[in-house]
Amino acid sequence: MGNEEKTKQKMGFTIIKNDPTDGHKGFGVGSLSLENVSPVIIDIEEGVARVEIGAMHARSDTERGIKFTTNREDSEGGKGYWLVWVTIDHKQDGPYYAGVAACEMVINREKRRGYKMLADHVNRMDKSMKRHILVDFMDDRSKAILRDFLQSHNKEMWDRSEEKLHKDLNT
Repeated sequence: MGNEEKTKQKMGFTIIKNDPTDGHKGFGVGSLSLENVSPVIIDIEEGVARVEIGAMHARSDTERGIKFTTNREDSEGGKGYWLVWVTIDHKQDGPYYAGVAACEMVINREKRRGYKMLADHVNRMDKSMKRHILVDFMDDRSKAILRDFLQSHNKEMWDRSEEKLHKDLNT
């Protein structure tokens, strides 16, 4: 595929080659990378999903100032979140959501404590990059938030995505 074709297919996405948080405050925030994987954080209580590039290094706005442990009790009473790794790839007819893998997080801002399994987050990012769909274990509300986010971000990419993604996010 030539450069001309690639340019045509980028469809307004910001292509992020380097760490966008490295010296460029806010660059790339809200964009999905066509090169590889982008972190989308779902705030279950607020009912919103947003791209938070800082999550690539566990430095998203959502995670900032929180000490994470693998003990759920440390963050008891906190808010539930999903960190969803979204990988975009190209088919003959254009880009699509190729890998989508979710991992759980709980954050208690008052206590400044959070729960997450870092190994799980790394493994799920890897699964997403290998074009796996891992979302069927999410709660229905979160599935709907993610489905709506992916559809509104780019309906054509959603339509080109694997049937498994559509099926697994159908609440």
